Amino acid sequence: MPERIELTPSQQTRCNRLIRRFCANYDNGNCLPLDEGDGCVCVQMISLSLICKYFRGAVLPADKELYAEIFRQRTYHCAECKAAFVPNSNRQKYCTACSRKVHRKQKNESARKRRADS
Repeated sequence: MPERIELTPSQQTRCNRLIRRFCANYDNGNCLPLDEGDGCVCVQMISLSLICKYFRGAVLPADKELYAEIFRQRTYHCAECKAAFVPNSNRQKYCTACSRKVHRKQKNESARKRRADS
């Protein structure tokens, strides 16, 4: 039996937001797979622990920071903006938003240096 993972109130709030936005089984407070005609409340919305396997596998990974926080994975801080992020590789130094800006800046700097040397 998998270990029971408890959520803090702030984590539960973030999870509920994810459920409302991304869960395919959520319908106005009810869970469609548990519905037998008279409506059944979504148990993940009212629980302080991770219960729903669908939520854990399909919805929760949409928020990488929350996923890492709940499963105690290591998060890193962006070297540019200091925001927390979960890296896609072991060499990633910037969050996705900053990586584009930094790459563009480095590319322009390299081109400027190359033009100055010629």
